Amino acid sequence: MKSNNKLARWAGVLYIFGTAAGILSTVGTGIMPGATDLHTLTFANENQFILGTLFLLLMGISLALIPVVIYPVVSQVNQTLALGYVVFRGALETFTYIVTAISWLLLLVINMEHANTVTSADSTVYQSMGYILSLSSEHLHSITTIIFSLGALMLYSLLYQSRLIPRWLSGWGFIGGIIYLVAGAMALYGTNYTALQMPLALQEMVMAVWLIIKGFNQPETHPLSRK
Repeated sequence: MKSNNKLARWAGVLYIFGTAAGILSTVGTGIMPGATDLHTLTFANENQFILGTLFLLLMGISLALIPVVIYPVVSQVNQTLALGYVVFRGALETFTYIVTAISWLLLLVINMEHANTVTSADSTVYQSMGYILSLSSEHLHSITTIIFSLGALMLYSLLYQSRLIPRWLSGWGFIGGIIYLVAGAMALYGTNYTALQMPLALQEMVMAVWLIIKGFNQPETHPLSRK
């Protein structure tokens, strides 16, 4: 039980650190994931753009460690769902963050080359490449949101079954995950509803504090669900 609480506290700290890094990668630097004006932002905010990319990677690493940390606990409830959670939130989501960071840095390089071009033909080529990368980053953010949501639904299903945290808290997370998933699907069609992401974002901060202070309850295992 003590080891479970230690893992819970680590998870809570990682949630808070990852969220802080995510905020710094957006609000603090002026770079919004999925923004349609990344091509323009790199001209005026080169150093901030690099800093934003660094914070994005820190956020991705922090969030990727959470499934690894709590897997020994949630796997006692349902190994299949627990493994799916690790794959979605630990592997796939991290991969999308890395690809996003690479696309941001490539966009920065392209814009720097664009600024040094002399001929209009070269300028047009760099503009087109920058636009493609910017648009790709926008769609990649939508895909990341969907992957994040699916992983969250797996996690809160496990937490609700096991009562590792109060059911009102895991239920809040599950409903927030559904809303978050809808936001990601809508973003694929160019509709940005950031407000739909707020319920889950708030829930995760409440849960992080709960995990740090209270830890996990004793998991309720179900032998048939372990298969």
